[in-house]
Amino acid sequence: MANYKDIHGTKIEVRDDDPSNPAEGQVWYNSGTLKGFKLNPAGSWGSGGDLNTARASHGGAGTYTAALAFGGVSPPQVAITESYNGSSWTEVNDLNQTGTKLDGFGTSTAAIACGGDVSSSYSDRSETWNGTSWSEGNNLNQARNEVAAVSGTTTAGLVFGGQGPPPGMQDVTESYNGTSWTEVSDLNLARYGLSGAGTATAGLAFGGSVDPGDKGETESWNGSSWTEVNDLNTGDAFGAGFGTATAALFIKPSTTEQFNGTSWTEVADTATPRGGLAPAQSGTTTAGLVFGGDSASAVTEEWNAPTLATKTVDTD
Repeated sequence: MANYKDIHGTKIEVRDDDPSNPAEGQVWYNSGTLKGFKLNPAGSWGSGGDLNTARASHGGAGTYTAALAFGGVSPPQVAITESYNGSSWTEVNDLNQTGTKLDGFGTSTAAIACGGDVSSSYSDRSETWNGTSWSEGNNLNQARNEVAAVSGTTTAGLVFGGQGPPPGMQDVTESYNGTSWTEVSDLNLARYGLSGAGTATAGLAFGGSVDPGDKGETESWNGSSWTEVNDLNTGDAFGAGFGTATAALFIKPSTTEQFNGTSWTEVADTATPRGGLAPAQSGTTTAGLVFGGDSASAVTEEWNAPTLATKTVDTD
């Protein structure tokens, strides 16, 4: 039978303190107590700076330390845009139109806002953010709200699903090339209130509502078509998503699930469970951001990378 020395090449260290920078799996004796360093794979949520304008059903773009929040309902519907610097939000120039139930993608200095409700009507609008102001761009082909988007760029983006004029639920997927929108292959399941992650050529769609009932269906996008993959553990809608097609996070109104490229696992919940929140679309499974939400929330929460923790080993 192999022992510790055979596996690691050294004996268990004996010391009178804990090491300042231990490695995963390292074991040592401290004053006669056997200890080890273990990875906590679940990650955790921490508090960020509150939005200046509490809101729900808004759009989001950017990263963990440089995000953008735009539109939503406060109430009433607003066009307000805020920029996040990693600790606090600052109001910047408004959207050209007020709107709620919209989505978007890009960075805090180059983003797209699209779809949604404008004056209680389904919208096909598309606006481009250049880091200073919004300008109107070419419209979506299908007017709709409650769409999902990937963490695309202002020259390569993807939106899908949503709810529009009768027949209602949408399976439509549209690709953006920096100038115009083109309809591409449809989702396998029409739905609204879904979330997305990934890029314009490797994306993920998950969750959503089909009237009645929330769904757990997950679909993978390869740049030309959608393929069904393993479902969420619990179907839900009106949450937020970020990450890649093989490593994503879905922040649901009740729980959080993480995708590893094959299946979903429940991980740490947000401190303030809520729907109608928005993500920094370019977040990752080690560093992400969500903000706002139902009941006109201003709460911002930061997803932190998995951590290592020192554990005392019981040898009885």
